[in-house]
Amino acid sequence: MIDVYLEVGAKRTFAGAIDWPGWCRSGRDEASALQALFEYGPRFARALRGTRQGFEPPTDPDGFAVVERLAGTATTHFGAPDVAPSADGRPVDEAELRRFLALLKACWRAFDAAVERASGTELRKGPRGGGRDLDAIVEHVAGADVAYLSRLGWKQPARELADVRANVLDALSSAVRVGLPEKGPRGGVIWRPRYFVRRVAWHVLDHAWEVEDRTT
Repeated sequence: MIDVYLEVGAKRTFAGAIDWPGWCRSGRDEASALQALFEYGPRFARALRGTRQGFEPPTDPDGFAVVERLAGTATTHFGAPDVAPSADGRPVDEAELRRFLALLKACWRAFDAAVERASGTELRKGPRGGGRDLDAIVEHVAGADVAYLSRLGWKQPARELADVRANVLDALSSAVRVGLPEKGPRGGVIWRPRYFVRRVAWHVLDHAWEVEDRTT
């Protein structure tokens, strides 16, 4: 059984795997969120290919154990997970830090590969003609990584993508080894390292899979 948590909003529920940051999907209710999580298991496995993470996607949608239910927020309803499961309060040791660093790198590789495959093509529009183009998605993901850095109390000037990603890894390592400030820049909320990894990995993979699904 794979432990998962549910973040339940008014009209949307997220299901996330406790021990596998980035493997998190949503649905209109608990059942559809868990079904989506199951269906994306093979795609998450492909993203981690070559990392020796030891992930095996479940073969049965009943292979999840819901260990926590969390009340969602307006952000949940908008379309992003926003509440940390209690398990993310646990400290991170050196072995887990190395695992998280490898996982984030794998997520970025999956995103970059999806973008490369979609290069030169027009992304399929949404049902109402919406959706960012490819360059805008790349810019959005990079901008989110910059914004997320403040959740570890890390200031990031606008620079090249490789620099942003390097700073994400450095900030996470510092948070684990040195500790976290009480407040972020301008008094912002600080995230625990596990939740930081969870949000960054989810966001990168969510858009990697968006690019894959919208490639015509």
